[in-house]
Amino acid sequence: MFDAKVIVIEPSDSQARNLETLLRFLDLEPIHVHDLAEFRRYNTGEPHDWLALLVGKETVLTQGTELVSCLRAMALPLPLIYLSNDGLPKLAEHSGDLAWFHLDFPVKQRRLSAVLDQAQSVRNGHPTQPGSHRFRPSGTSRAMRDVHRLIEQVAPHDTNVLILGESGTGKEMAARHVHELSGRAGHPFVPVNCGAIPADLLESELFGHEKGAFTGALSTRLGRFEFAEGGTLFLDEIGDMSLQMQVKLLRVLQERSFERVGSNRTIKCNVRIIAATHRDLDEAISAGRFREDLFYRLNVFPIQMPPLRERLEDLPVLIEHLVKRQGQITGRHVRLDKHAMNCLTRNRWPGNVRELSNLLERLAILFPEQAVTADDLPERYRTGRAADWAESGVRIVAPHTAGPAAPVVQIEESLESLKILENSVDLKDGIDLKDHLSAIEIGLIRQALEEADGTVAEAARLLKIRRTTLVEKLRKYRLSA
Repeated sequence: MFDAKVIVIEPSDSQARNLETLLRFLDLEPIHVHDLAEFRRYNTGEPHDWLALLVGKETVLTQGTELVSCLRAMALPLPLIYLSNDGLPKLAEHSGDLAWFHLDFPVKQRRLSAVLDQAQSVRNGHPTQPGSHRFRPSGTSRAMRDVHRLIEQVAPHDTNVLILGESGTGKEMAARHVHELSGRAGHPFVPVNCGAIPADLLESELFGHEKGAFTGALSTRLGRFEFAEGGTLFLDEIGDMSLQMQVKLLRVLQERSFERVGSNRTIKCNVRIIAATHRDLDEAISAGRFREDLFYRLNVFPIQMPPLRERLEDLPVLIEHLVKRQGQITGRHVRLDKHAMNCLTRNRWPGNVRELSNLLERLAILFPEQAVTADDLPERYRTGRAADWAESGVRIVAPHTAGPAAPVVQIEESLESLKILENSVDLKDGIDLKDHLSAIEIGLIRQALEEADGTVAEAARLLKIRRTTLVEKLRKYRLSA
């Protein structure tokens, strides 16, 4: 990945060995020093091939400020990666314009790799260099081109972003791409899954707590807002947040300040908020489960992530990307022959890109360095189910081959083609008629909007329905003109 050295400042030899193993796996050369004094002795004045400093918890607590001063004296913008949950904001105050990142302990290889990517961009002096982004969502379909365009438009601003889409569509990857295209790319990207943390613990997780604030609070703990200072806080599954926490989050968004649990000291924060959810927030607002005022605060710039079944033309690109990434992480590669690929294009992918990634990982274990055939696929991917045919119907007339002013008959021809497909379906396994018809309707609406250049009135004319009816369907399916 990089041809550079990473200096590991860690007094524990066993902890250092674990870090060295991870770094070598990433094709980096680890240099272990036990403390700041040994670091100074190692510094020969030729640090041009250094990528970053990994700083262990004990060093952060005992020598963190001194380390920052040492780097400043060297006049070297060397990124710092802190492996500690304590003392970070105080250290960040002394860091000035030095880039620093935070990693939870124990360190996860994938997260370490991501942070080192960002460190490399900082060292190169262009953290937002086009084309160098690790987290750019894959795909060249019309839907994904729209997503890329929106991300590039909003990234330079500090506007709150709300990413919507089904589970597994890549919402966190899109959020990371927004972050690394922004001016905050040299600072932390801190994700929080609001649905995975119990409601009574989420406040402490976000805002931190003081020692003795509640039973079990044996020491002061910093919250994710403090970890993300200067960077981006990603609130995943915001739709699962309790109403009580929604009120507290709304206050932070309005006042840009908060208090730790058990403290009355106000802490100012400079954090960009990106939220995401797979839930229908309009329905949640109507049901009283989500605050409307918080929704408007978060929904300043919405981005809709399309499900995989609506962009099956991206499947080959996605597979190539996922296989390459898994090969870098695990050393295992897999190849699919054309028959296996054809089978995969006939599936509905309810788990979206995450489901595809898991399937490829499984195949790489079962058939390493082999060509996977259709017969090698799990049974559920070998059989063309009725609902799968319905999804393939949205591609009967490809948008990029349609003429500039496609007549109504083209839409009608698509309907006739879909009827032929429906007649070929084997119903022995049953069929989800609602999903089947919805897929047809979504496909035709998307095609009509494509032909009408996004003009709702013209799309409604092509579909021979009232404009208000089409508006309601766009709202129902969460589509954008």
